Amino acid sequence: MTDRAVARGAGLRTVVAIFLGVSVLVFGGVWLGDATDRASVVNKAPKTAAAQKSGAGQESQVVLEGSNARELPGVRDCGMGEPVREPTIITLDCNTSGRVASGIRWEAYTSDGADGNGVVQVSSGVAGAAAGKSFPARLRLFQPREVDGAVAFTALEVRYVGATPAGESREVLPIA
Repeated sequence: MTDRAVARGAGLRTVVAIFLGVSVLVFGGVWLGDATDRASVVNKAPKTAAAQKSGAGQESQVVLEGSNARELPGVRDCGMGEPVREPTIITLDCNTSGRVASGIRWEAYTSDGADGNGVVQVSSGVAGAAAGKSFPARLRLFQPREVDGAVAFTALEVRYVGATPAGESREVLPIA
C-alpha cells in the first residue's frame, strides 16, 4: 500500500483565491455595465467653445444692430481659445465647472453688449458630473475688449429669475 495524503477540503488559500477571482469578475462587470451611463453623461454635458463653433449650422436667433459680424465680440470659454460669437453655453465657474449657463438664446447681440435668456445649471459633483439644479436667468454680456488679438466680452451679468443658487439675485462675473 502506498502512503497517500488523504484528500482534504479546500485550503484557506484556495478559498481566498476563489473569493478574490469572483469579486474581480463581479466588480468588473458592474464597472463595464456602468460604462454606458458614463458615456451618456459625457454626451449630455455642456460643450466647450470649440464644440459650439462646430454647431455653426444652427440658425441664429440674434438681431444684429448695424454692425458687421466680423466686428462683433465673442466669448472665450474660461478665458481660453478663440472667442465664440453667440455662445449657447458659458462656463461660469472655471475651477470646478460646477456652474454653467446653457440653453442661451440671445435677443440682441451687438458690438457693445448682448442680452439673452438661459438656465444656470449648478452641479454638486466634481467637474460638473453629478446632477444638480437649474435656475432660469437673464444674461448680459458687456465690456468688449481686445484680448490676445481678438475682440471678446470680458464681463457677464447674471440676473436670476425666481430662485437663486446662493441667495444672490444678481452677480457680475469676469469672463475674459
